Amino acid sequence: MRTKENPARMLWQLFKATFLLSAFTFGGGFVIVSLMKKKFVEELHWLEEEEMLDITAIAQSSPGPIPINASVILGYRMYGVIGSLVAILGTALPPMIIISVISIFYAQFRSNHIIAIALQVMRAGVAAVIFDVVLNLAKKVVETRRFLYIALMITAFVGKVLLGVDAMVVILCCLVVGLLDLAVELHSTRKAVA
Repeated sequence: MRTKENPARMLWQLFKATFLLSAFTFGGGFVIVSLMKKKFVEELHWLEEEEMLDITAIAQSSPGPIPINASVILGYRMYGVIGSLVAILGTALPPMIIISVISIFYAQFRSNHIIAIALQVMRAGVAAVIFDVVLNLAKKVVETRRFLYIALMITAFVGKVLLGVDAMVVILCCLVVGLLDLAVELHSTRKAVA
């Protein structure tokens, strides 16, 4: 989606957005993906919501950290390879800086009672944001009104949460079902055309 905007300005805006999201997001990939959606879909209107859901699905099913994976795709979508590099840099710098500082003062952080309390409070906030992401994604699946997708979502949830099935097994099973669904759809389309 190369826009008519000044490329340097757009790349700076992409870097700044990913840097700030990464710097002020605690709790992992699902939290930052939710905030990316708010920033890039609702505020900047760079992506459609459907595209962001696709980016989320690809980012979480690919090896590596979800925020970096999402940044690669988002940056590429916005401005090609240079956009990917800028988005990765914006996403990777804050954790590198923060973890480097924490590693220097690790002993002091570990024994500080106030920091321990702050981390406990942040966990509650992170849980709320992750719950919000789950509800939004589930809502989008239900809105498709496709029985297969809804059944797959419920089965994956039961398998992972109640039965303890490994996340990779759940993802691979969903991938296989999705590919089979696509094959059936393509076959029926070919029959209708012929």
